[in-house]
Amino acid sequence: MSHHEPEFHYCPVCGGELNTVTLKQTEPPRLVCSRCRFVFYLDPKVVACAVVEVGGRIALLKRGIEPQKGRWVMPGGYVDRGEEVTAAAIRETREECGLDIRIQDLVGVYSYPGNTQVVVVYSAQSLAGNLVAGDETTDTGLFLPEEIPWDQLAFQSTIEALRDYYKKRSKPEP
Repeated sequence: MSHHEPEFHYCPVCGGELNTVTLKQTEPPRLVCSRCRFVFYLDPKVVACAVVEVGGRIALLKRGIEPQKGRWVMPGGYVDRGEEVTAAAIRETREECGLDIRIQDLVGVYSYPGNTQVVVVYSAQSLAGNLVAGDETTDTGLFLPEEIPWDQLAFQSTIEALRDYYKKRSKPEP
């Protein structure tokens, strides 16, 4: 899920020019205001996703937008500031494919060097709704494990989360 990182030039506090400064040798360079010394931290973006099971199959969506347009993903999207991550997964699933879900377990947390996204994936059960393509989706499908289009999945996190989901399901309960 790599998006172009915007370049910031001016301080959001006073409008002064931002400069790249190394504040601590053990940390990456930071943007610091030349006037008020405000440190503008470029924090990661949190993405909340759900592996949604409907009648023994999982719901996948074909992306209608870049990046990875035309490839398959699980429902998910960005967490809003102040929003619980689980609430974002529930909201995004409803918005993207019309399903109301109940979060069951954490599947995993995925991050990669150079990417600004931290992807949090939950397993979920469908409670209500009909699987429909939302405004960022061109198609939807319900897949058994052997039917998943592994070579047409978008994002490394999608592939790893689905593998982790099926690994966890195949283990006997303690």
